[in-house]
Amino acid sequence: MIQIDPGCHLQEVFDRARPGDVIRLAEGEYRAKTVISTPDLTLVGAGADRTRIVWDDYAKKLDGAGVEYNTFRTWTLAVCASGVAMEDLSIVNDALRPEEKGQEVALTVYGDGFSMRRCRLASTQDTLFLGPLPTDLIQRYDGFLPAALRQEGPCAQRFDECLIEGTVDFIFGCGEAVFENCEVRSLADARGIGYAAAPAHALEQAAGFTFRNCRFTAEEGVTPGSIYLARPWRDYGLCLFQNCAYGGHISPLGFDKWNGTDRDKTARFYEDPPVKGRVGWVRNLSSPSE
Repeated sequence: MIQIDPGCHLQEVFDRARPGDVIRLAEGEYRAKTVISTPDLTLVGAGADRTRIVWDDYAKKLDGAGVEYNTFRTWTLAVCASGVAMEDLSIVNDALRPEEKGQEVALTVYGDGFSMRRCRLASTQDTLFLGPLPTDLIQRYDGFLPAALRQEGPCAQRFDECLIEGTVDFIFGCGEAVFENCEVRSLADARGIGYAAAPAHALEQAAGFTFRNCRFTAEEGVTPGSIYLARPWRDYGLCLFQNCAYGGHISPLGFDKWNGTDRDKTARFYEDPPVKGRVGWVRNLSSPSE
């Protein structure tokens, strides 16, 4: 077991770690942008409200070469290994003002068998990215993103009893992710509209985002009916909402097809039990073809 405190160099700790190590993070704020490349690593904090890993990169920020960071380089913590687990900590991107700065990722996950329990993920737009990238972006970012951030192949992830906060598309990607007993909290945004999930799964993927027994809540100031549960980032985005509870901030329509697209014809969105007034293209498990 490795025990550390906020005075340590967090990236050095991750780089020295070996598969199977458990790293215990003492209470406090760890201000660092870090990557985990060691498989089967476990991070344990002192509580989601007591142990925080924080950074503040954003999409429109310029790097040393004068190039914008882009969404996929803004993470506070990137997991690029399989079998990584986290408990009782927070990962935060505190850049804020996404309407001016663009996307602000807190956690990026490339790797199979990832799990998180009793954690908090907080940012605004694009809080949680679940790899892999869509195929077209893997090709587009060849030479721009490091190879570890362009991983192909299935990535299974699991989140239990976590709090995930954001404004627009704040759970997005192609991961095969299960969210169980989580709170998904929408934050106020100057643009006045928001989307919780933005799945981009390929047609051949049989599993997508599953929200089971989750609560969809909002902070004070979010307009009633202004938040959609999901919109498809790519044609065949797949998500299931099962036995979830929704606050009044959720639009009665529930889902959006993505501006200027026909993805309502291809998206694979399910809600069970069905909710009266939803868009006509959302399905339920008992009648998947409807």
